[in-house]
Amino acid sequence: MSEVVKPKIGAYKRHILICTGPRCAEDGAAQALFDSLGDKFKAAGLSEGELRVKRSRVSCFAACKGGPVMCVQPDGLWYYNVTPQNMDKIIEQHLVGGEAVEELVFHRGPGCA
Repeated sequence: MSEVVKPKIGAYKRHILICTGPRCAEDGAAQALFDSLGDKFKAAGLSEGELRVKRSRVSCFAACKGGPVMCVQPDGLWYYNVTPQNMDKIIEQHLVGGEAVEELVFHRGPGCA
């Protein structure tokens, strides 16, 4: 029997989850958005240090209207219509600046004001 190794994850401030399922956005747009984030995060200073943002794909949030859909944790904010242009705004205003992009928020999780 092989030993199970405890995984390690580097420190991060926020974790974003992006739906890349086929019903969320047409023609692979959500996957393309996800794939673009490495360069966008690096340019914004979000790929390392105290503002580091971890990103993960999910196959479905069961919130299929207005996609791509994205959730920012631990903030508990859910964004819709996350186009490349809107993602740039979310990066600058929320992930770097700490202020939600209210016009794109469609849901707030438990404990959110």
